[in-house]
Amino acid sequence: MIFGVAKVLSYISGFMTLEPGDIISTGTPPGVGLGMKPPLYLKEGDRMRLQINGLGHQEQLVVKKAD
Repeated sequence: MIFGVAKVLSYISGFMTLEPGDIISTGTPPGVGLGMKPPLYLKEGDRMRLQINGLGHQEQLVVKKAD
């Protein structure tokens, strides 16, 4: 993670109210894709899905960065 947990919580709480049970998706640790053979990285069009039984799921779509 680029920023520690305390920094992330401080930043997010500046524009929204965090409630007990809120989940903050921070992604994967650095080097995960790099460690695969061959290296594998997210690319435009990839979908990521996070699911926690009893809570539901969320999905993110990788899009091209705006210039």
